[in-house]
Amino acid sequence: SGKRHKNPHPLKDAFTNLVAPDMVKSHIAASLPLPSERDHLRPRIDLVVFMIDIKSKYSLKNVETSLAHVDASFFLGKVCFLVTGVGRVNACSIETNAISKLAEAYCSPVLFCELEVRFATAQRLLRMLQICAGHIPGVSPLSFVSLMRNSDDD
Repeated sequence: SGKRHKNPHPLKDAFTNLVAPDMVKSHIAASLPLPSERDHLRPRIDLVVFMIDIKSKYSLKNVETSLAHVDASFFLGKVCFLVTGVGRVNACSIETNAISKLAEAYCSPVLFCELEVRFATAQRLLRMLQICAGHIPGVSPLSFVSLMRNSDDD
């Protein structure tokens, strides 16, 4: 079952500092599925971000298990993988190639970042969320993912 973190996540703090808290609702869960008893209170979900700590094989395994609980329609531009800890190459437990293959299999983009650079990461996620929620005219989530995939190929 989805467990809430006791302490606020540093990225969530950076994210809420970018926008008015009443404009964006975010939920941090250790895993999926989310508890069903609050389904009727849950706002619409516009973006699912799977966080993978590159130093933890458990982190990748947890994401792989959670993926089964996401509706297939979300993989059309409303899911991304956020990989943290990439600046510590010597401490990596997961091959970046394995993460790239996972993202490719689910047709979803990957963002590699350091949580120390929270503000820049939060800005990128906010832009993705704006697109996924339909707030950027002329850009659909699916076309955005397509653009990201084409830029990865360059």
